[in-house]
Amino acid sequence: MTINIDKETELLMDFDFKSLFEKVIEYASDFVCCPYEINVNILLTDDENIHSINLETRDIDRPTDVLSFPMIEYDIPGNFNVIDENDITMFDLETGELLLGDIVISLETALRQAEEYNHSYVRELAFLCVHSMLHLFGYDHMENDERIVMEKMQKEILEGINITRDYE
Repeated sequence: MTINIDKETELLMDFDFKSLFEKVIEYASDFVCCPYEINVNILLTDDENIHSINLETRDIDRPTDVLSFPMIEYDIPGNFNVIDENDITMFDLETGELLLGDIVISLETALRQAEEYNHSYVRELAFLCVHSMLHLFGYDHMENDERIVMEKMQKEILEGINITRDYE
């Protein structure tokens, strides 16, 4: 598994965020039974930059907490039968890992939301990473039945790594 993390903000993070994201991503991958080693890119940024990305890519003129950019179009969420192992554009040529996609997280919004929801900053970042990983695996929450499935999975993944709302 390869996780490439770029940090474009000076907002302090006084914990091992790389280990947190590795733990979340590995567990989420196992949870959906991904049969491949994966490659994920994470950009940690601020509200101004995520606002710009949100406007450019989604035509939404405001900041958001997290954006997900999957590299794979799934017929069925979490069903890896769409992967063509002979399609070199789906895999990192050096490592052989499946190129899953990109995650962009606003650290400013994550911090505000942690305070608003009365849980830790670490828990909020873990939640945003899980949420985004499920998008990278083809899950969505546009329809109510999709939302219910995704929320249940998010809860189970976070519980599986012992990061619940009362996590310090």
